[in-house]
Amino acid sequence: MKWASTILLLLGLIVIFYMTREDEAQRTDDTRSEVTVYGFDVGQGDSTFIQTKTDAILIDGGNNGKGDDVVRYLRALGVTRLTALIATHPDADHIGGLDTVLEELDVERVYAPRVNHTTETYRDFLLAVKEEGVTIKTAKAGVTIPSESVELEIIAPVTDGTSDLNSWSAVLRMTNKDNTFLFMGDAPIRTEQQLLKAGLDVKADVLKIGHHGADTSSSIPFLQAVHPTRALISVGEGNSYRHPRPTVMNALAAEGITIDRTDRMGTIEYTSDGTAITVKSRKDLRPN
Repeated sequence: MKWASTILLLLGLIVIFYMTREDEAQRTDDTRSEVTVYGFDVGQGDSTFIQTKTDAILIDGGNNGKGDDVVRYLRALGVTRLTALIATHPDADHIGGLDTVLEELDVERVYAPRVNHTTETYRDFLLAVKEEGVTIKTAKAGVTIPSESVELEIIAPVTDGTSDLNSWSAVLRMTNKDNTFLFMGDAPIRTEQQLLKAGLDVKADVLKIGHHGADTSSSIPFLQAVHPTRALISVGEGNSYRHPRPTVMNALAAEGITIDRTDRMGTIEYTSDGTAITVKSRKDLRPN
């Protein structure tokens, strides 16, 4: 009887152990599955934010004067610290607001392509990074960004860019279980061709369109390789560049891709549970 009681006790402990392990695995799986991506409405510029239970990652900060808006968006979402900040390239409509973000929020890591540029906007960004006390990590193909929740890999620039700053754009691919997002910065067709030639996996459910829908990006072979369900276009209403261009819009329509535009929808929210992605306009999320 004594041995029988001992065996039953041991069996009970084993069952509890495995139930606990399964519960912990389920909780870990849940942690990995909750991801929200915001395409902030910053007018004619770019600013995208990735939020998980463990990460707060900002990609670009809009034009000069938009930094305060980006900070207000982040604070409205309860963000006081960024685990990573990515400056895709030195164009003012991407990095203009980042000096303000760096001044107002704690930032753990900063990524940017290693390209020389001499504008006052770029110098302001570099000075703000220096005052934050962090070192810029080079954004290039093969660099991974630490995360406990998702997989984050910079897949471009594949090689050094040209005098066209857009060709230096950092391209980020984020994977959350079965869901994938691809953030293109202002990467041109040259970068798209390099990615395809390198045989890199570019397939994504959501594609943040390169260069605000300019016809210097979003070639048909690239769109077909990515094969997204939805395309995010960060663009200002009535902008002088006439972005997005009709050729790009026609190409997206021909591929059956649903288009989400910040000039019409305001800030756009994508919520991924690792299996499905839901999308909604967040016009209630305003900078002031």
